[in-house]
Amino acid sequence: MGSRTLHVLLAEDDPALAESTARALRSQGWEVDHTPRGEPVPGSLAADPYDLLILDIGLAGIDGFETLRRVREQGLQTPVLILTARDAVEDRVRGLESGADDYLVKPFALAELIARVRVLTRRHRVRAGSELSMGSLRMDLTARRAWIGEQPLELSVREWSVLEYLLGRVGHVIGKEQILQAISGWGDALSENAVEVYVSRLRPKIEPAGLRIRAVRGFGYLVEEAATTTAAEPDR
Repeated sequence: MGSRTLHVLLAEDDPALAESTARALRSQGWEVDHTPRGEPVPGSLAADPYDLLILDIGLAGIDGFETLRRVREQGLQTPVLILTARDAVEDRVRGLESGADDYLVKPFALAELIARVRVLTRRHRVRAGSELSMGSLRMDLTARRAWIGEQPLELSVREWSVLEYLLGRVGHVIGKEQILQAISGWGDALSENAVEVYVSRLRPKIEPAGLRIRAVRGFGYLVEEAATTTAAEPDR
């Protein structure tokens, strides 16, 4: 996995357990975001490139099973580790059949949790690969370098985030709010105008690769190969 920092989303409504789990994960140098409810989880996973979701089954509001169903219904392939106090076989089977990759029954040893996180994220990265490409543009997600043909492509941190997010969802119109969440993180405050600025900066940079970021009025942006584009919306 190299030196890349893991980014983990923890959905757990027990404050004490959430705190101890997050502390253990952060002790490994990993980034952890926490939510006590299931409702925001699918949107957060769609907006940010999380390496793992740690999901409690007994959440308030929608439970872990429903949260997981919504995550997979969106086509998100983020690895999911279920935490559950339910040790009945049928609950474990239901979780795995719903799309979970592994589970831990409470109470669990933090050392075992860390070991399972390492295994799940390593397995997913091998499966998912580490490059995005379209036209003559290639992005190495591990080294965080990009090229058009053989020429290096210089991108700012935010430009990289926007382009990675769009290329990872080719064929889909992506809303400004989704992009905003993807590039701003949980602690930043950016406006949708910032998205327009970064898209404007990216357009001339990726044109030599035969690519275009097209505005779809009222919906968002779509990355297309230039030869397939139709009449464009205003450049915003």
